[in-house]
Amino acid sequence: MRSVSKLLLLATLSHALVAPRTRAVASAARRSPAPLSETQTRLAALPDEDELFGGYTAKQRLREEIDSPFRKVRLLFFGASTGSAGLAFYFSLLNAFKANAGFRDAPPLSDALQSCGINLVAIVACAAVTYNDWRAGEANLERIAQGGRLAKLVVSPAAAPEKRAPLADYRRTSRVVIACGGRAYVETLARRLSADQRSDANALPEAIESVDMVVVPVLLEAGGLRVGDAAAAWRSTEAGENDRNFDVARSAGVVAFPRGPDAWADYLASEIETASSQGFDPVAKGLTIIIKKNGRVLRRVSGLPPFDGLIGTMEVADGSKFGMPGDDQRASSATPRS
Repeated sequence: MRSVSKLLLLATLSHALVAPRTRAVASAARRSPAPLSETQTRLAALPDEDELFGGYTAKQRLREEIDSPFRKVRLLFFGASTGSAGLAFYFSLLNAFKANAGFRDAPPLSDALQSCGINLVAIVACAAVTYNDWRAGEANLERIAQGGRLAKLVVSPAAAPEKRAPLADYRRTSRVVIACGGRAYVETLARRLSADQRSDANALPEAIESVDMVVVPVLLEAGGLRVGDAAAAWRSTEAGENDRNFDVARSAGVVAFPRGPDAWADYLASEIETASSQGFDPVAKGLTIIIKKNGRVLRRVSGLPPFDGLIGTMEVADGSKFGMPGDDQRASSATPRS
């Protein structure tokens, strides 16, 4: 009887020792996350591009550092120099007060005042350099951010209204001419591209296409605060008395219409503000923004796009005639190996 009791006791003890381990393994299995797929792993590894640091993304700040790699060194050096000059000015000012009060251990008053002047000039000079360098960095960051907003703007080709493409897709293949203005401005541009003027045959769309140019008419409303439906205004344009063979389909191959009016209005806000500060009305007179193949703004002009001057000079003006960074690598990668 005692042997049976001992066996039962040993069995109970062994079960008590093994059971917790089983429960621990089960709970650990419940706590361990399910394995991520390859797509989930890749997405989790990507940084959040929209995460802002002081109003700019980490990618934009990195781009600014590449453009000016020694800016932070200068800010640190001249900022520390400003603080050092301020501390020296404090002590030289104390010496001037002591010399004026007649303390025995004080330097001569003239020497103390000279030190105050030197330190004050150093404060002003170092602070000015620091502030100007900081402002230049902020302006460069805003330019980079504006370029990012430009690349994300969406258009749809007039020949294929159902398609949507960001302006980033036009890099290296096309030059983009953004023509902004009121309804009269958009209608005038439509007639210029889609009709024969007087006795001359209109070969402008073919010439624009020959230099890889795409025209994006943007309809400004509410004093430039809102972007309207440029496609509807373009298609509802009627021929003038000097326009022959007017048909908007003639220019469909070189025209694309903006999509997403809020994004376009956000991008154009600073451009319109700058144009207005220079003394002309971008809604009535129009504003043209010419973008190179590398995605950067070549120049801005008021009025209608100067097609006659652009067509003959674009290859040289935007540097495409001499190639762009990355062309050699692209050519070598496209060459089949023997």
